[in-house]
Amino acid sequence: MVLSRFWLTIFISSIVFIVVSLFAGNSYTIDFVLNGKKDDPILVSEKYLQDLPAFIKDSIEKAPDKTMVINRDTLNIDSTYVLSNKTIKIYSGKQKSDGLLPTCKNTLVDLILPLIAYLAFFCGLMELLIISGASAKLAKLLSPVFVKVFPSIPKDHPSISYMTLNFAANFLGLDSAATPFGLKAMESLQELNPEKERASDAQIMFLCLHASGLTLIATSIIGYRAAANASNPADVMLPCIITSFIGTIAAFLIVGIKQKINFKSASLVVVLMTLIAAIVGLLMYVNHLDLIGKNYFTSNLSGLILIGIIAFTLLFSFIKEKKFTDAKTTVFEAFVSGANNGVKTGVTIFPYVLGMLVAISLFRNSGLFEIISNWIAYFFSNMGINKQITDALPVAMLRPFSSAGSRGFLIDSMNTFGADSMTGRLSSIFQCSAESTFYVIAVYFGSVNIKNTRYALGTMLLVDLVCVITAIFVASWFF
Repeated sequence: MVLSRFWLTIFISSIVFIVVSLFAGNSYTIDFVLNGKKDDPILVSEKYLQDLPAFIKDSIEKAPDKTMVINRDTLNIDSTYVLSNKTIKIYSGKQKSDGLLPTCKNTLVDLILPLIAYLAFFCGLMELLIISGASAKLAKLLSPVFVKVFPSIPKDHPSISYMTLNFAANFLGLDSAATPFGLKAMESLQELNPEKERASDAQIMFLCLHASGLTLIATSIIGYRAAANASNPADVMLPCIITSFIGTIAAFLIVGIKQKINFKSASLVVVLMTLIAAIVGLLMYVNHLDLIGKNYFTSNLSGLILIGIIAFTLLFSFIKEKKFTDAKTTVFEAFVSGANNGVKTGVTIFPYVLGMLVAISLFRNSGLFEIISNWIAYFFSNMGINKQITDALPVAMLRPFSSAGSRGFLIDSMNTFGADSMTGRLSSIFQCSAESTFYVIAVYFGSVNIKNTRYALGTMLLVDLVCVITAIFVASWFF
């Protein structure tokens, strides 16, 4: 219910703002909202050639392409004059995101189709893990811990192994693998859910822990910083780990208190201490490497582990081939069957993702997001907060809505202020400290047709806020 109302609020308020802006004269056309593409220039006016100043008129007539560009800001095109059908079209500024119709197309072509491919492959592997018995062994091994965190899940339930693989993939920055494992976990948890349209406690706990985004190897962030010529692209890795770890602990505590989890359990304490020790140990190892060594380590660790998971799955399936024979199938046929289920899951979640991304597109292109972010930046600046921090806030604000959008702001902030600036580094930490809340809710709850998300959305947004505050303190401490 909360998600539905929030979605309606974004949609309706954006449409009202767009229409008001058009009739108030603040916008010349709303076509860009429907058909425009990200970074396209925005049409702001149209005049006859004779109505323009003489120097502009002469420049346009002499130009081979009948176009004149005035750049007062070297980073953004200030005004572009284009002669078209006896009139001069004047463009200024850039579009923040794709319009409604391109968003519909790109959601299918650039997001859902690749996601279906990932789902098909990894769901095929998971089918092998199930039939070979590997997932059951993993679930049995981790049951003592998971039954404390998820008391409603029976011991040795298959969902335990799926959640473990999802957490591990997120931990190592393997986004393409994390989503299929997570969707399989949600499907497995849905089998235990007595109210099929209402999120269970276990599903909420899993999704909040997943969305907290605990990451050890921020491969993509390091890549963006390297492309922006950062002196040490991996210098944000430790702040990213600390921020995401605190976010994960916050998610566990908030949901745990709501669900009355026993925090004094010895197994939980042991796992938490082991996890902290592992993170500290790995950080100490990475810290003694030189720049080339850090880049080499961070760029290869995640890939090697993913290859290892694939190799283990196939080898274990080959060793346990008799189990496939007993199930009246073969290793390859089982893989194909699992892949087919992955394709069906991808088709199921498409409408949920589409609805959310179209609303976000309207929200950004309407100008409402920019107004709200400017207000917040103004509020913080009046509180005496460093301008380098307020300049990074658009990344933090957009992160819950759109990973691609916040990534655009990240790249823009590094290009504008420098990759090694406080703003550039803080933006990087914001980007890797949590998942895109609304996308995650749409995909995961949509995959099992959950309509009542209960307190999941509020908790995830609160965790996002914790991550933002933590990122600011950590960045100020480190840089």
